Amino acid sequence: MAYVDHAFSITDEDVMMIDPPHVLQSKPPIKEIALAVALLVFGSLAIVVGSIMAVNQIGGDSAHGIFFAVLGSLLFLPGFYYTRIAYYAYKGYKGFSFANIPPV
Repeated sequence: MAYVDHAFSITDEDVMMIDPPHVLQSKPPIKEIALAVALLVFGSLAIVVGSIMAVNQIGGDSAHGIFFAVLGSLLFLPGFYYTRIAYYAYKGYKGFSFANIPPV
């Protein structure tokens, strides 16, 4: 007969005692989503404008354009990340909720 350690086993009683998940926020955080979309849009524009500046050497040399594009990417990354979370939470994908977006 095999040894069974009942201290670490899960029974039906244990499963029934687990609390159901609670919804933390029922409405989307409008300010945070607006900020995320603004970061996404301005970051995209800065990357495009910085690339054009670097290719055409606007501002003296291409370093100014590269610097502008790097700053645009710093705006783009968090904007894309939180906009994606907001979109997936709106669509109801599993594992995404508006509670994952930090308050401003």
